[in-house]
Amino acid sequence: MAALRGLLARPLASYYLLLSSAGLLLLIGLTMVFSATSVKDYAEDGDASASLVRQTVFAVIGIVAFWACQRLPARTFRAIARPFLGVAVVLLLILNLLVALQALFRVKSVGPLEANLLWLWFGPVSVQPVEVAKFALVLWGAHVLARKGAALGWWKELATPLFPVVGLLSVLVGYNDLGSMLCLLALVVGMLWAAGVRRRVFAALSAVGLLGVGLLVAAASLGAGSGSRDADNYRLTRLTSFLDPPDPKTCFEEQLEGCYQLVQARYALGHGGWFGVGLGKSTFKWAWLPEAHNDFIFAIIAEELGVVGCTVVLVLFAVLAYTGLRIARRVEDPFRRLAAAGVTAWLVGQAVINIGGVTGLLPLTGVPLPFISDGGSALVVTLAAVGMLASFARAEPDAARALHARPPARWVRLLWAPLPPLPGRRRRPATPPADRGSVPRSRSRREDDQAAARAARRGRTRAGTASERRR
Repeated sequence: MAALRGLLARPLASYYLLLSSAGLLLLIGLTMVFSATSVKDYAEDGDASASLVRQTVFAVIGIVAFWACQRLPARTFRAIARPFLGVAVVLLLILNLLVALQALFRVKSVGPLEANLLWLWFGPVSVQPVEVAKFALVLWGAHVLARKGAALGWWKELATPLFPVVGLLSVLVGYNDLGSMLCLLALVVGMLWAAGVRRRVFAALSAVGLLGVGLLVAAASLGAGSGSRDADNYRLTRLTSFLDPPDPKTCFEEQLEGCYQLVQARYALGHGGWFGVGLGKSTFKWAWLPEAHNDFIFAIIAEELGVVGCTVVLVLFAVLAYTGLRIARRVEDPFRRLAAAGVTAWLVGQAVINIGGVTGLLPLTGVPLPFISDGGSALVVTLAAVGMLASFARAEPDAARALHARPPARWVRLLWAPLPPLPGRRRRPATPPADRGSVPRSRSRREDDQAAARAARRGRTRAGTASERRR
């Protein structure tokens, strides 16, 4: 324990913990994506590494985004927060409009634009607007909360403009993707907690959040998400299956909806045992477990690597959570503190929702596992957010002093990251302006006893008794 405390006391411990945990999760993700998709890819296209190559390309793009974000100062993130949020809202509006046109008028595309529930296609390029919205909300929310400062104790300051924007994003995202909406609420709660908001605000948010979730569950009967007007409410079915899980035999014999994936995931968890059946030897990925490469990839990890592999993944996410909160506690800038808390709540909360749904501890919501699930937009945005955390980790007071005390070589700073600003630096006070004549009557100081005392205080000296000096 003494050795561990010594390692954690080093100036750049947060930075290296962040790099190691995120890097190992990314490596595990690429390995498991290949393991979960190789059989299906070979059976369909004759190329077992098709999904791996695609995910590797997105990983390289994400690493470039990580490199770019860790080089940016905090003022740049604050400057791009508002336009970035505007881009996210526009993408969500376009996505929802195209989905509505497809449902009502059978319009599949408008020019090069095409929508598929959660994905927006610009010709051959696809993007998930909800992933952009998560990062944008972190930047904009941290900027707004840091600017308000101590005024957050008033309801009016929280009600404008934070809550309306969060409500708009929750409606635009939650109508099609309830799980991602819960991730948005988790990152908002993380930022408000880091800002020191009163507990009554969290109670009110919890009540409004539960009401919103109930409305979105009911909206699935009207076609929200992947539902339809004529089909059963799939969100309500998932919730009832969680609260009152049916018998597996009944689930298969009667082909009940909402329980097949959960039952198959539990069979995969039990099949793995303590040490798993071996990497690449899963049997449930042979089309027995839907979305084995995406939402249910944790079940494949449990089957192939067992309890040991699951524990490694959970420990890495715990290290990531500890590191993010450590960065939020150590940095001096309020924007950095709030943004670090928001990113940590977002990534860890999404991991908890995914793993809880796969293991049956939470209802199924259909969110991917960060760093590990197959998906390009989510991986790129996640690595960009981790790059911003890395920039904040280098800006910790002890880390900044250590980097300035022994700066790396110039070529390392050019290729990797510049030196962070030293903490505690203050600009010199501006020189008082020259006398411009008499002060207007409306701006002149009131002639009262207090003003006279201040005028006398300017000309006084150290002479006199102690009581006079105290006065």
